This record gives sequence, structure tokens and C-alpha cells, in this order.
Amino acid sequence: MDSLEEKKLDSRRVHPELRAQFEATPPSVFTPERLPLLRGMMGTMMPGFGPAEDPDVVITNRMVPGAPGDPDVRVRVYEPKEKKEALPGVLYIHGGGFIVGTPEMTDISCIHLVKEVGCVVVSVDYRLAPETPYPGPMEDCYAALKWMADNANELGLDLERLAVAGGSAGGGLTAGLALLARDRGYPKLAFQAPLYPMLDDRGITPSSREFTDRRLWNRQKNEFGWKAYLGDLYGRDDVPIYAAPARAADLSGLPPAYTFVGELDLFRDETTDFVTRLTQAGVTVEYHIYPGCTHGFDMNPLISVGRRAEADFLRAMKEALSK
Repeated sequence: MDSLEEKKLDSRRVHPELRAQFEATPPSVFTPERLPLLRGMMGTMMPGFGPAEDPDVVITNRMVPGAPGDPDVRVRVYEPKEKKEALPGVLYIHGGGFIVGTPEMTDISCIHLVKEVGCVVVSVDYRLAPETPYPGPMEDCYAALKWMADNANELGLDLERLAVAGGSAGGGLTAGLALLARDRGYPKLAFQAPLYPMLDDRGITPSSREFTDRRLWNRQKNEFGWKAYLGDLYGRDDVPIYAAPARAADLSGLPPAYTFVGELDLFRDETTDFVTRLTQAGVTVEYHIYPGCTHGFDMNPLISVGRRAEADFLRAMKEALSK
């Protein structure tokens, strides 16, 4: 990939509900020196991010075994206050370009899943790049998923109704984890929701070159995230499919999927391409493109289009995991 000269996005293309926020967003460039600042800012970036509580949801932190030779993994478990039967289980993977983020950042999303879907959510605190490049973050996610399946009775989970979900880098990890679980043969997933996923390290789609505006998740930031995540693998032809799922030639045997993306998201075309190939491989997919919407628009609960996107995702998850 090569960085392109910045081209400002015409704000008239942006959804009216997002326009003022977009115009007020300061331009930014990602550098190694800025990483500590970026990590400190997560949770204060917009409404809907950051720690939250709900009287009907019990939230606990657990340490679970990592992959052989790896450290234990912290997971954040969200459960209904009252459970009368075995419930679906959802592994949730936060976003952040592989370089920032914590499970607490998406507390509200996980609480909404518990309450609207009627499930137990396990959010995984995977190690971040560049300190831990691939495969470390993916192995942390798999360790959390395996722990859920291995301890289904203790957690009150129905093993026939396991799903994985996440947005952005979390969406890429979701798609990669679905491939990994398929190829390792355990556990069997009933559903996946890789939302506006970060799938392709090559930056070869039209939308990956279209969005260079520094107010957006743009090409420069995307390259920075991929370089951090892939480390010595970056730029090579043998990047594993679990790291960059867009490279997977065989998408058969994967669980049904739900995803969406904004029209003005750098990931628009790689999501569309991936969805097309999933359907061609016989995988059932529901897919939405939201006009005028930029990356991560659904995380703002103050705008109706964001609430609509989240509600549709929750509806699809509930339908997929119902008995």
C-alpha cells in the first residue's frame, strides 16, 4: 500500500445527522509517538463509548487461559441478573485499529446485547499491536471463545447458539476467528457479525483509496494499523487468512453472517466484496449500506441513524440465536 495525498471529503455527502460532528472533527495523523495519547482518549471520543452499568446486567471480569505459552486473557462477562434457562453466548471483540481499545469502551453495546437478545456476552481484552502483533491478538480471541465453549455449563450457555461479533478491527478479528474456529473444528459457531470489518491489508479496493481525509478513518490510519498488527508480515504475499480474512480463497462452511457499513467508510468495498464471496460460497448473509455514513457512526446513540443501525444488528442477532 502507499499513502495518498489528502483529499478533503465534501461534507455535503455526509448524512445530515453526522455533518456537524464531521465538520468539527480535527484532522489527525497516527504515529507511534501518538499511540499513548490515542489510547488515553478511547472512552471519551463520543457518546456511547466508555464504562457503563445497568441494574439488570451483572458485569464481572475474569482471567481465562491463553494459548499455550501466552499469558492469561482478561474477559469481561455480561449476564442477565436472572437466568432461567441456558442462553446464547456472544463473544464480543472491540475495535480500535488493532492498536487501541478495551472491553470497557463497548460496555453499552454489550449491555444492549444482553438485554435485547437475551444472551451472555463475553468481551475479550486481547493484546494490542504493535507490542503484540499477529497472531497474539487472534489467539487471545480464540482462547476466550474456547473458554466459553469449554465452560458452557458454568456460564449457562447453550453450545448450539454461540456467536461472535465486533466492529472495525473487531469485525476483522470476528471474521478471522470464524475462519479459525472452522479450520480448528471447535467450537461450532451459529452466527457471526463482522460489522464494517477491517479485512484487507492490501488496500486494493476503490474505497480504500478514496478516503484520505484526515478527519476520517483514512488510508494513512489504516496502513498504520495494519503495519502494527502484521509486523514483519506486512507487505508480504503470505499473510495468513486469519489475519486478513479478505485473502481467504475458501469461505465455505462458515456460519451465517450479518454486517453493515457506511457509504463513506474506507471499508465499504472490502466489506461488499467479502459479503459477495460469502454468498457465493453458500453462506447466508444480511448486509446493509447506510447512505452518507462514516466509519463507526453506529457508536453514537444520540443520532437516529446510529440507533437504527444498532437496532437492526440486535434484531438480526436475536433472530439468529432464537431457538
